[in-house]
Amino acid sequence: MSASSGAAMTRAYAPETAGPRLAASLLKGRLKYLISAACVALSTIMLLPLVASVLASLKSTQEAAAVPPTYFPHALSLDSYERLWNYQAGLPTYFSNSFGAALLTILFCLVLTVPAGYGLAKFRIAGKEMLFVFLLLGLIVPYQALLTPLFFLFVQLNLHNSLVGLAIVHTAIQLPFSIYVMRNAFEAVPRELEEAAIMDGCNSFQVLTQICLPAVVPAMITVSLFAFITSWNELLAALVIMNKDSSFTLPLILAAARQQTSIGGTDWGMLQAGITISIIPCMAFYLLLQKYYMAGFLNGAVK
Repeated sequence: MSASSGAAMTRAYAPETAGPRLAASLLKGRLKYLISAACVALSTIMLLPLVASVLASLKSTQEAAAVPPTYFPHALSLDSYERLWNYQAGLPTYFSNSFGAALLTILFCLVLTVPAGYGLAKFRIAGKEMLFVFLLLGLIVPYQALLTPLFFLFVQLNLHNSLVGLAIVHTAIQLPFSIYVMRNAFEAVPRELEEAAIMDGCNSFQVLTQICLPAVVPAMITVSLFAFITSWNELLAALVIMNKDSSFTLPLILAAARQQTSIGGTDWGMLQAGITISIIPCMAFYLLLQKYYMAGFLNGAVK
């Protein structure tokens, strides 16, 4: 076959192959735009309640309680934040109580779940799988059913009206999930790294601190985040254990603030101001640590 006839055949088949490729490229581009539009729409739906809360917190008391409600404040007002700041013992007291309980919960969760996950993942223990399943059974037991006996126990131990007692309950709530996360994280650490460390003279504690812990930093951050959010938003345990105004957490005050207007109704402005303030720490905690969720596992191991 001559070169001219081959070129002619190539030109003849080129339109037939170019058509499907062009259609696939156009379909891919349209699909990309549709996915982007769907993500924007979903983000808008999720953000609208937050925007509505912020706008309601900037309204005056009368406008926040108006029926029908207004979508945008006619005039910006910080009266709701001022009332919340001076409410009962003061917003700084309740904010610090919530923050302290959340930090203690994170500390207790890490202190308990890091060695537990390491032991369940790396040591040969008789009945290890049964023990692991037994620890996970806490996920199906509602902690609300245990609050009454826990309250009487804490009264005897003088742990009621204390952040330590509240953090213990929050840790118990979060413990099964945290153990599950940490065990899976430690199991993913390549055994070759541990063997190399042992050959270099490291003991089990050094292997944990120098090899395994850097590898499971993303898992520890995940445990910390869930522990913080659980403790920060929890209401019922705080309602049972805390019975002094100075020991209340922010969710308790938001619940109590619903009945604190001069006419006996709900102070919607102050309530939305409290919701706005309560959202900020969770968002800040997530945004500051989000890079760890995407960190490569082996990158942490090599470091």
